[in-house]
Amino acid sequence: MLFRPIAQRVLEERYLKRDPEGHIIETPEELFWRVAREVAAAEERYGGETRAARQAEAFHQALASLKFLPNTPTLMNAGLPRGQLAACFVIPVEDDMRSIMEAVRDMSLIHQTGGGTGFTFTHLRPRGDQVRSTGRVASGPVGFMRIFDTTTEVVKQGGRRRGANMGILNVDHPDILEFIRAKSEPGMLANFNLSVGVTDAFMELVERGGTYPLINPRTGQEVDRLEAREVFEYICHYALITGDPGLVFLDAIERDNPTPELGRLEATNPCGEQPLLPYESCNLGSINLSQLVQKDDLDWEELDRLVRLGITFLDDVIDRSHYPLPQIAAITWANRKVGLGVMGLADMFIKLKLPYDSPEALDLAERIMSRIEAVAVDQSQALARERGPFPNFPRSRWHALGHPPRRNATVTTVAPTGTISIIAGTSSGIEPLFAVAYRRRALEGEEFDEVHPLFLKELRRLGLEQSDWLPRVLTTGRVRPFPEVPESLRRLFPTTFEVSVDYQLEMQAAFQRHVENAVSKTINLPPEATQEDVAHAFLKAYHLGLKGITVYRYGSKPGQVLSLPPQRLTLSHEFSEECRLCSV
Repeated sequence: MLFRPIAQRVLEERYLKRDPEGHIIETPEELFWRVAREVAAAEERYGGETRAARQAEAFHQALASLKFLPNTPTLMNAGLPRGQLAACFVIPVEDDMRSIMEAVRDMSLIHQTGGGTGFTFTHLRPRGDQVRSTGRVASGPVGFMRIFDTTTEVVKQGGRRRGANMGILNVDHPDILEFIRAKSEPGMLANFNLSVGVTDAFMELVERGGTYPLINPRTGQEVDRLEAREVFEYICHYALITGDPGLVFLDAIERDNPTPELGRLEATNPCGEQPLLPYESCNLGSINLSQLVQKDDLDWEELDRLVRLGITFLDDVIDRSHYPLPQIAAITWANRKVGLGVMGLADMFIKLKLPYDSPEALDLAERIMSRIEAVAVDQSQALARERGPFPNFPRSRWHALGHPPRRNATVTTVAPTGTISIIAGTSSGIEPLFAVAYRRRALEGEEFDEVHPLFLKELRRLGLEQSDWLPRVLTTGRVRPFPEVPESLRRLFPTTFEVSVDYQLEMQAAFQRHVENAVSKTINLPPEATQEDVAHAFLKAYHLGLKGITVYRYGSKPGQVLSLPPQRLTLSHEFSEECRLCSV
């Protein structure tokens, strides 16, 4: 199997098995067989070794063709001793020292296996509050988050990937302003993505004006009141200059909670696409849409086949994974959440000659996700008939609504895909292209140019000389600034900062309407974006019914993009068109 240099590098750094001396001892082909056989072993209990062998062949074909890939921990750990295969976890943090330090320990164990962790720190008493047992005052959520952050930094030094955390604080916590500005201090909480948990009531106050109460979680008593609009503007200001915090729309998430009887969904995984209950985990997989283009249309039958295969694969992963804590195993087996999504959307649009920022692209995106959701639910129901529904099905909203039994509490999620999209040689998640051409800087400092292969193909088709255009495109990473380029080519290759905020949000909403969990999508803003632009994005996201939103103003986070135009665009070795820490 042949991969681009950056994909080969990622495989070697993170995925291919090594001996005790650190030497690579498997090829990518052997990697895919290792994963396929390990996951398919779950089928033995339903149809014996013959069925497991047949399913392993089907899984391997999907993986090796790069039409479907699971989340990183599955690729890294499947077939290894006590392999932990899930990507997403939420760990509870209660208001006592034992719970806090146990959460730090649990986070460390999960990070060692390649998983990402999410927390709500809303239940912690505020800074300066009374600690009766010691007679001293509390450090508050942000103070304790530093312990999580430092521990993540230490643990990741011995692992194959960086640790990733989501920290959420509800907007009515007394320490909310400190939380909002936490990342303005260089290096502070560098291993966290931050999001403020907001309610519909808060967002309505933002629009019409008014104050809301801050509640001490220790006492349940109101301790102050703030102007909702002022807090919202504070959030927008720091999101503009640091990239954090984002927003998590708590009521939108809770409306889709499949098991409300078991508790509220208060936290998500690091990129926000997977709301989970305390100790719950989820494993994700993505279908590569760019591989499904046939001539001028999508191969809808192949899409259906991959959806059914993907749901079966992800359900089998639940049975083959070794979980780091018994509490995680218990609720994961009880709810059996999986999240099937897509990657390669931008590349698919290019192959279909559809500009990403066109009404036709939005329509097709919605048709695709609607189809995936319908087939995924149908396959989960088919698995339930054969294997039984998830144990908590009688306590679920699906049962209350009279739906047929299903194997999985949730079936669809759109993840950012990160490094798996690099392996697949396709665009990340549902994002637009980050750049048409750029220079990549590897770990050892070596640099090499990367030009989008579909752009080179279009240049050849139009009879344009690469030697004339590549130097200019490499400088800016874009095509649209050059009026002498044919209009059709400029329209076909918009980069992330050339797609309007409204179109980016509409694309996220087109998917969210047909996704049971949530959608990871960074709303990218140009360097000249203003606080008003951020406010517009946040309000529009709320009105579109999204479950969360993150914005990133170009250049606001150091270390992601190493140099900016007018210098040659140079990206770090593992930059994957995302601007948030990710565990997928």
